[in-house]
Amino acid sequence: MHRVTITLDDDIMAELDRMIEGRGYQNRSEAIRDLARAGIRQVNEKVDPTADCVAALVYVYDHEQRELSKRLTRSFHDHHNLSLAAMHVHLDHESCLEVTVLQGKTREVQNLADRVIAERGVRHGRTFMVPVDIERQKHPHGGGPTHWHPHVHARKAG
Repeated sequence: MHRVTITLDDDIMAELDRMIEGRGYQNRSEAIRDLARAGIRQVNEKVDPTADCVAALVYVYDHEQRELSKRLTRSFHDHHNLSLAAMHVHLDHESCLEVTVLQGKTREVQNLADRVIAERGVRHGRTFMVPVDIERQKHPHGGGPTHWHPHVHARKAG
C-alpha cells in the first residue's frame, strides 16, 4: 500500500464528504480508491482508436480563468474537422457550461476531449462516445442534383 498526498479545493472536498456519507464509506481513502478504480476502468475501456465515432463533450469551466476561453477556442479551431456544433450556457457569474458535438476517429476525438478537460480552469468534464459507421454516398435530395455527403449510422449495442 502506498501513501499519496493530494490537494483538493473546498468544493471538491465537500462533494467528496457528501458522497462518503451518502454511500457509507468508512473513510476518505476507501472512497478515493473506488473513484480511482472507476476512473482507470473508464480510461481503459476497449475502443478501437481507428474507428469512427460521434461524441458529446460536456464541460463546465471558469470563464474568469486567465486566457482559458482563448485556449479552448484555439483548441477547437485547431481541430475544426472534428467539431460539428457547440452550445454555450452561462450558469452563474463565473461558470459556463459547454456541450460540443464531435465526430471523427475515436483516438482524435478522445485526444481533443482529454485536452479540453485537462485545461486549468475546467472544473468538470465528461465525454460520451457513440461508435458509428460513416458512409459516403452520392444521391439527390428533393429532386436536386446529386452530390456526395456522409451518412452516419450508429452501431447497435451488443
